[in-house]
Amino acid sequence: MTRKLSNKQIGSWGEAQAAAWLGSHGYQIIGQNLYTPYGEIDILARKQGQLIFVEVKTRQTNRFGHPEEAVTASKIQHMVESAEHYLQEHPDLEANWQIDVIAIQYDPKTRQTTITHFENAV
Repeated sequence: MTRKLSNKQIGSWGEAQAAAWLGSHGYQIIGQNLYTPYGEIDILARKQGQLIFVEVKTRQTNRFGHPEEAVTASKIQHMVESAEHYLQEHPDLEANWQIDVIAIQYDPKTRQTTITHFENAV
């Protein structure tokens, strides 16, 4: 990533980075960009029989805070409602689940990417 990107492009890039990172750490990616009436689920993964709903936040600067700070109380409520709705629509999936947050910080000057995984964040 070398040029100035829109927020949507940055978000898509971050979600791809997060999915690759999860895959390299033993997670099976079940789906991405899953829409529910309560919001979008960025990534749905599985590891050791546990379903993990993943919210990805990506930033290029800290001007508006660290990426994980964008997970507000309202966003948490939407994440929980989205996960519960998805599970109701897919009763074949296991009931054990959690919501994780992956924060991605990309520095365009140094081209360094920092990925922080907050497990069971909600």
